[in-house]
Amino acid sequence: MAIGQDWSKTWTFYDGDWHEGNLAIMGTRSHAALFSSSVFDGARTFEGVTPDLDLHCARVNRSAEAMHLKPLVTPETWMELARDGIKRFVPDTALYIRPTYWAEYGGKSMITPDPESTQWCLTMFEAPMRTPEGNSITLSPYRKPTMETMPCDAKAGCLYPNNARAMREAQLRGFNTCVMRDALGNVAEFASANLFMAKDGVVFTPASNGTFLNGITRQRVIALLRDDGVDVVETQLTYQDMETADEIFSSGNYSKVSPINRIDARSLQPGPLYRKARELYWAYAHA
Repeated sequence: MAIGQDWSKTWTFYDGDWHEGNLAIMGTRSHAALFSSSVFDGARTFEGVTPDLDLHCARVNRSAEAMHLKPLVTPETWMELARDGIKRFVPDTALYIRPTYWAEYGGKSMITPDPESTQWCLTMFEAPMRTPEGNSITLSPYRKPTMETMPCDAKAGCLYPNNARAMREAQLRGFNTCVMRDALGNVAEFASANLFMAKDGVVFTPASNGTFLNGITRQRVIALLRDDGVDVVETQLTYQDMETADEIFSSGNYSKVSPINRIDARSLQPGPLYRKARELYWAYAHA
């Protein structure tokens, strides 16, 4: 499935049953539609494996609590439903697994969500793994928010419009995606994925400082590389650091580990540390 207007086979568990197709469950006056009180997570199943499903199911519940919603589904139940949903697709089909919470009604001030109105669903759809051909990147003029201004500790829907406008601005300039900085000017992440760079045999990644989500795949890649003897440094990075990097790659749930093949006018090749990270992740996922 290409990202955008293309559609793919979809199943959603809502209100006690599975429904096929694009299920319309959020009304025009739903609090989430008006005031963005939604959280979600994204797990993956591909090549017959579903790595870190438990971590994704636990995180969506933490995200709900951060947004003052009620996490009504235990991580174990999310996992059971996901495994049941996988059976509705052709075996080994690559899927995106998306547990979601949202508030249906507002509280006393209308803008605040009413926790008692929390709704939930689990949506699963066909989403082939992308071929790791590489992305081109540039520096975005847009910045990541801070914990004091946005719920950066949650995988919340309200965070994504800022990412989307950054990505769109970069695409209008001929790039696939972009590097976003935090309020202090330090590199934070790509518009839709966590960021790694390599220099002189060392892997660097921005230190998790509360301005971006410390991704599950990011944490897994760091641990796998370190266990394999690679020096991984979490630190402050500038865009100038990236301009002189030997390699740049991303981690994220949708594509897992992907290379960057161009930063501004400078071409890059997928390097040995990127390939090691991807190979280690694939080996872990299939173990």
